[in-house]
Amino acid sequence: MADRDDHQRLADALDRRRREESRAAAVLLEAFARDAVAAGVRPETLTARTYSGQSRVRTQVSGWYLKRDRSVGVGTDGRFYVLSTPGGLRERLRGATLSPGEPPLELGRGGRDGESLPLTEAIRLRLEAGNGWG
Repeated sequence: MADRDDHQRLADALDRRRREESRAAAVLLEAFARDAVAAGVRPETLTARTYSGQSRVRTQVSGWYLKRDRSVGVGTDGRFYVLSTPGGLRERLRGATLSPGEPPLELGRGGRDGESLPLTEAIRLRLEAGNGWG
């Protein structure tokens, strides 16, 4: 029984840490959205890559890409989006409807080597690029 309690305490601690990181990242993204507007960085309609990777479809989100591979973005409201969608016929015709996600403090964590990027660095690079991004 003690082993099960230890596992539950660990799971709870990890969940608390994830929520804390997400709240901190949300604050950074909200500030980024304000800073981008103030700097005159124009938002655009974001697109999402289909799960197959074969194509991209437009979304209802206006904002900025945070990585050059256009895998994640932030809306003008400061909310975080993973730009991925099933990409069925309906989405290809009408566009994809995305829901905001919990932002991480490190983009691409757990991915292949060299693909992760601290959120603060992604924000800095994006603001520095201005309207010349991508």
